[in-house]
Amino acid sequence: MHRFFLSFLIFMVSTMCAFSAKLEISIKGEGANGIVVIDLFEEIAPLHVERMLGLASKGKYDGIVFHRVIEGFMAQTGDVQFGKVGGDFSMAGRGASDMPDLPAEFSNIPFDRGIVGMARAQNPDSANSQFFIMFNEGYFLNGQYTVVGKVVEGMDVIDAIKLGLGSNGSVLGSPDFMEQVRPQ
Repeated sequence: MHRFFLSFLIFMVSTMCAFSAKLEISIKGEGANGIVVIDLFEEIAPLHVERMLGLASKGKYDGIVFHRVIEGFMAQTGDVQFGKVGGDFSMAGRGASDMPDLPAEFSNIPFDRGIVGMARAQNPDSANSQFFIMFNEGYFLNGQYTVVGKVVEGMDVIDAIKLGLGSNGSVLGSPDFMEQVRPQ
């Protein structure tokens, strides 16, 4: 019995360690300033998590703006091609990384407040580098976009991100941005 308990305990600890990837994001700008931590769901969306961790490790997400922010819905960022702060980000939202698009990894996890999803074009298999964070539930997205994680610290910082204008939520002027993104 004692040996079984010890084996079970070792299994549980190793399982928890295996699924503990996180991103720490330092956000700066007119609206939001602070640290956000995202727990990544590598068991649910392994390809997407690997992509995000790779881009973060290479510093590709550093200085990328929140180009689309819709009040009560979500904040979108991650355009490593056209979304660099300080540059011409008029094309932000249309770019990607230099790696191929990813196949969808849909799950049964609902798009609740704080859920992180991968942005994509009309083709479900077109997610690349962009992602969005939900301000509120958006269940109409369920089964349509890959869920990649959830904000576990700093949702107040997300709530303070500078809002965009109009129905598409384009952020004009000086958008808030991810100053630094690092795997934890």
